[in-house]
Amino acid sequence: MIIIGEKINGSIPSVAEAVAKRDADFIQSRAAMQAAAGATFIDCCASVPEAQEPETLKWMIDCIQKATELPISLDSPSAEVLLEMFPCCKKPGLINSVSGEGDKIDRIFPAVADTKWEIICLLSDDSGIPKTAADRLKVFDYILRKAEEYKIDVCRLHIDPLVEMLCTSEDGIAMNTEVIQTIRRRCPDIHITAAVSNISFNLPVRKMVNLGFTVLAMNAGLDSAILDPTNRDLMGVIYATEALLGQDDYCMEYISAYRNGIFGPGK
Repeated sequence: MIIIGEKINGSIPSVAEAVAKRDADFIQSRAAMQAAAGATFIDCCASVPEAQEPETLKWMIDCIQKATELPISLDSPSAEVLLEMFPCCKKPGLINSVSGEGDKIDRIFPAVADTKWEIICLLSDDSGIPKTAADRLKVFDYILRKAEEYKIDVCRLHIDPLVEMLCTSEDGIAMNTEVIQTIRRRCPDIHITAAVSNISFNLPVRKMVNLGFTVLAMNAGLDSAILDPTNRDLMGVIYATEALLGQDDYCMEYISAYRNGIFGPGK
């Protein structure tokens, strides 16, 4: 599983406070902690007004890169900010994100086409988040056409089906399952990602819902996720599910993660 560590995001009050105070030790500690917990990418999101984003993100990127060599998931709603910031990263990472909305995809794709940057692609368009699996898959088709146009291999794409709150869903995760399974069947080499905690908003004991969703989504074809890698129960479930799905020969990754204290009682 590709783990996109979510803990450096200005929407988190403690992170927002650290960013406002330019507390480099706090940001570096969060980066190092996620790296040690098994993250693949470190998400970096300022959550400040767009005019402040470039300077803020540059500072955050510098903090992260002093703490870990892991690639950064550069997270902003602004194409302009993403285009300005990705050259500040020492190595190719993950653009978070593009979608079928506006011209963002036509600005980001050509800028990173000849690089090794990967891209999260949301299945939304100018009408918002489609209500049906068929309409979300139409956005997926559009993204594939654009990837082909700009000669971006599908293995660099992380398709996000846009998981919404379970408590307002009429069919649980049936629609997401259909979307994930269809994409996986059509494009075995593409990545499929999700913000795991979105499923449990406004529910009690959210971690239980997150754990159950992760298992079901991985069984459908999810292989990338935005989550808290320091959540040892969640990481344990991920390693166990990979083993159960036959993605971990002789359970070697599961055993190694346990021995390294990624989950279980710890070292």
